[in-house]
Amino acid sequence: MTPATPDGAPAKRRRRRLATEIKELLRELSIQLSLLNHQVGAHVDLRQVDLACLDLINRHGPLSPSAVARRAGLHPATMTGILDRLERGGWITRERDSTDRRAVALRALRDRNAELFGLYSGMNGSMDQIFAEYEENQLELLADFLRRTTDAGRAATDDLAGD
Repeated sequence: MTPATPDGAPAKRRRRRLATEIKELLRELSIQLSLLNHQVGAHVDLRQVDLACLDLINRHGPLSPSAVARRAGLHPATMTGILDRLERGGWITRERDSTDRRAVALRALRDRNAELFGLYSGMNGSMDQIFAEYEENQLELLADFLRRTTDAGRAATDDLAGD
């Protein structure tokens, strides 16, 4: 064990190493989730971007096409193809506003969600097993970290989308 110096150099190095390891693990997680989403999408004939937009509509809908584009960081023109695929597949519906026919609300058709839940069940079951190994205060810490990391990712995405 390296004795601590007055300036705390060994502790600072350990902290830097841990921070680097966490960043690397987050990258690995991102890759694994991307591969999982690719496999799920292949089973239901959707692209990963389609799944992401469907998830946004499921979580935050009903939404306008421009709101989905904004949340996904996509150009509004790109949304047309995505929404067409989702609608053709029976995942969403476009509902016109009775007072303003130009206004469209996107609503997820929840009857297809069971199909997605089934495809993600292996990962969800594994996550439940992992959660069981942690105390409540540890889960709160993890939730806080993930919330803050998600916010940082959203801000970085927004910054890049604004270029």
